[in-house]
Amino acid sequence: MVSSDLKRWLDNFLIAVVFLVFAGFVWFVFSVTGAFLGIPLGYKLWMRLWLPLFQPALGILMAGAVVSGVWGWLEKRRSQQS
Repeated sequence: MVSSDLKRWLDNFLIAVVFLVFAGFVWFVFSVTGAFLGIPLGYKLWMRLWLPLFQPALGILMAGAVVSGVWGWLEKRRSQQS
């Protein structure tokens, strides 16, 4: 069914985005710690990537969570009506 394939694709895409956001957070923690200690661990690079990479990833993650939740609610409602 097209609907279930689309839902599966959306879920897989959101999983990839979650891992990207998590990796970005871990990188941020290490880079801030390194910057505080005077060790270059990529803080400046992380800051350059914040706007074009991490901020849109967070927006996609939040929008995807809302879409996934609404989708599940609609499927549940549709199955109750049948």
